[in-house]
Amino acid sequence: MSIALTWLSHATWLIEVDSYRVILDPFLSDNPAAETTVDALEPISHVLVSHGHFDHIADAEAIARRNQCPIVSNFEIAQWFSGKGFGKDDLPEPIAMNTGGQIQLPFGNLKMVPALHSSSLPDGSYGGNPVGFVLSAGKQSVYFACDTAYFSDMRYYAHGVDVAILPIGDLYTMGFDDSIQAIRAIEPRVTLPAHYGTWPPIERNPNSWARKVREHTPTKPVVLGIGERYEV
Repeated sequence: MSIALTWLSHATWLIEVDSYRVILDPFLSDNPAAETTVDALEPISHVLVSHGHFDHIADAEAIARRNQCPIVSNFEIAQWFSGKGFGKDDLPEPIAMNTGGQIQLPFGNLKMVPALHSSSLPDGSYGGNPVGFVLSAGKQSVYFACDTAYFSDMRYYAHGVDVAILPIGDLYTMGFDDSIQAIRAIEPRVTLPAHYGTWPPIERNPNSWARKVREHTPTKPVVLGIGERYEV
């Protein structure tokens, strides 16, 4: 099995594992940085949601309805989507997980890991705890830190993955310096940046970040343009 990662801007990733097409934290329709649309991404087999903030969940319902595919998230967000009719009328039941749990899905083993952030849903409902994901498919593994601060336990949940995807935008998540600490703890082979450049408060130069990664860690930084693809 091979994993291909396409950055769709902000924290939205298209994850392709063989014939499966998984989208993480879909935020396209009202995203000023996005260069594609919900329609253009079809088909999608699964939707992953890390937490309830609008810039991570905005297009999850529309994509899941159009593709009749399951949404995978924490227990509270899965319940929220059940309240919107998922699990009925030919819409698959949301797959509810919680921190520390893992599940074997058709595209690989997915483990839900902690993130240090906040989580509330667009209507003000409680969104449970924010999370990240570790995806293992065949001999390859990817850590999606999602929205988080740096915390030392990353070394236990994600140490030695092939690829770590880390937020670098600062203000709402870790920034450059803390991402270096995270890379040192995780020791991935490759790291990719996310959650930057969407709005002025998180405007960052990813090439400056990559230079710091090369100077201070043995990890290879890979900076993707919006819509570019990286094969693990």
